[in-house]
Amino acid sequence: MKKNRTQGERLPAKVGKTSDPQVERIDALFVQSATAFSSGPGTITLYGLADSTVYFADRPRREIGHIPSHRFVQLWEPGANSFAVDPPNAVLSFLDEEGTAPEDAALVLREPRLEDDTLSYSVEILEGSLPRRSGPCSLFIDVFGRPLSPVSGSVAQRRKLGKDG
Repeated sequence: MKKNRTQGERLPAKVGKTSDPQVERIDALFVQSATAFSSGPGTITLYGLADSTVYFADRPRREIGHIPSHRFVQLWEPGANSFAVDPPNAVLSFLDEEGTAPEDAALVLREPRLEDDTLSYSVEILEGSLPRRSGPCSLFIDVFGRPLSPVSGSVAQRRKLGKDG
């Protein structure tokens, strides 16, 4: 049985905390998870969005961690490396234990709107199709090939302490 983490409980050492205001840039894949999904013309909405957007990077860095989802949405704000200028691609994947999950869909993500635990994006469908509604899903956001993405300063702090392993 999976143990629920209580508020204030320490995270495993390999997962970065985001309390440090410093930001470092790495080439990472981001994952957002939600309990439900809906789509309309040119939009998707994730309901019950997790508080954190998980990221991980492969070689040579092999970093993992998370940033608050509201902070991830801020990557579309104006700036030199804004996702508004160069929007990321994503794959939307659905979970269905009965084997009737919709097919994955490849998207371009634009104009995120976050309210509480509901996140909507304007989207362009690159491949596949979107169901009108579905249950649990994950959005795998690929920023490879873009300028490096910001993550928590804890990654830099771990390196300074010699814990990047």
